[in-house]
Amino acid sequence: MKLNFHKYQANGNDFIIFNNFSNNLPKEQEFIKKLCSRKFNVGADGVIFVENCESHDYEMLYFNSDGKLGSLCGNGARCCAKFAFDQGLIKNRTNFKANDGVHHCIIEDDIVHLSMNDIEKIEYHENDIILDSGSPHYIKIVDNVEKMNVLKIGQEIRNSEYFKKDGINVNFVEIVSKKAFKIRTYERGVENETLSCGTGATAVAVAMHFLKKTTSKKIEIISIGGKLNVKFKKYNNIYNQIFLVGEAKKIYSGEIYYK
Repeated sequence: MKLNFHKYQANGNDFIIFNNFSNNLPKEQEFIKKLCSRKFNVGADGVIFVENCESHDYEMLYFNSDGKLGSLCGNGARCCAKFAFDQGLIKNRTNFKANDGVHHCIIEDDIVHLSMNDIEKIEYHENDIILDSGSPHYIKIVDNVEKMNVLKIGQEIRNSEYFKKDGINVNFVEIVSKKAFKIRTYERGVENETLSCGTGATAVAVAMHFLKKTTSKKIEIISIGGKLNVKFKKYNNIYNQIFLVGEAKKIYSGEIYYK
């Protein structure tokens, strides 16, 4: 069976996207895992199926590069919305369903604004912070993020006894200014460092405000893959009206064969 796919990227976070409104495409773990292999196949951080949804414009089904169904992927969701727009499935505004609920997107050329769910529960873990921004995140402030061994330390935290069962994404954060922060992220499911992480950028922005490292509610997050902006409001200790904003672009389209 011949399958048409589309490759998109947001800040170097790359995804293989399929239009699956017909609901007939294969989703086996091994197939998805092979697709994401950078040495033997298309290669990507994850695979997204855009599917029919009776209550909203579409449903986004996201799989990590390990072939397993993932939680929310912020950069993936922005690429998904840009794909739907490019395909003529939506106008420049959309409401869609994802793993963690309903999200809203606004598309302005290649800039995609993604609404994120409210964040209320923020906890200390030893000297660091954990919170869920659609995916669970561990946030650690460091002096120099470029010198961090993200793979080694990220693996250790992700596979520690406390987090081993469900896993966690691990973010290392360097304070650049009162409104800007550098981050590097180890992602569960990819089990490696990625060039950018949308839910990680969101989690870091909220955590830095919570820790009083900034008073701004519009924060720049600098990753290896580029810059993202996170803006939010806070009411009764709940972070709400959160938006993740950044570029999302199509790289190419192609065909693959599934046996």
